[in-house]
Amino acid sequence: MIRFLKYAAPIALLTIAGCAEPFQARVSRYQALPVPQGQSFAVVSDDPRQNSSLEFQTYANMVANRLQQVGYVRAGTSTGANLIVSINYGVDRGREKIRSTPGGFGGFGYGGGFGYSRFGGYGGFGRPYYGYGYGRRAFVGGFYDPFLFDDYNTVESYTVYNSQLEMTIERRGTHERVFEGKAQAISTDNDLTTLVPNLIDAMFTGFPGNSGETVKITIAPPGKTRR
Repeated sequence: MIRFLKYAAPIALLTIAGCAEPFQARVSRYQALPVPQGQSFAVVSDDPRQNSSLEFQTYANMVANRLQQVGYVRAGTSTGANLIVSINYGVDRGREKIRSTPGGFGGFGYGGGFGYSRFGGYGGFGRPYYGYGYGRRAFVGGFYDPFLFDDYNTVESYTVYNSQLEMTIERRGTHERVFEGKAQAISTDNDLTTLVPNLIDAMFTGFPGNSGETVKITIAPPGKTRR
């Protein structure tokens, strides 16, 4: 029986690892936005050097599309816009976590995964760190090692990353702030091409939101309903 389980284990692990996991973010918003009546806007970066970046333009277009869906109009240039939308995004260098799993026969389930933790003292990024990777692998938890059938604890390490999207909206000319938003997440993936679109989705879920409220947003994997 043990021999069968030993060789069946890789299949079980591949099945679990291939499952798309929901993306969870904590979103805080403060807003005094005018009712959408065709006001124009432009999306810019907090770091002016990024404005010509193709990567930044990709995310700026995502933000612009969401604002257009709620009734605002994208301006051709920032000088002709009523509202200036500034965004800043990034992922940190990560930190190592250690987990101890009891020894003995334990099955093939998840070894813990990542729920949500409080972001106490979690500040802005300054200049974002850029990570590289492929696929929608955010929030794939660690696995219990079924190959170790002994009486000792299994100690395993993994890296977790903090990612963040900050967005502000000001009236051009007066610089009156009418929106401040922050979306934060913890994941085992530092791939910005996955993280930033999910953070944008979280920011615009229920947009503009109740001022002063922090909510937990779950972005469902493709093909499933979000909540």
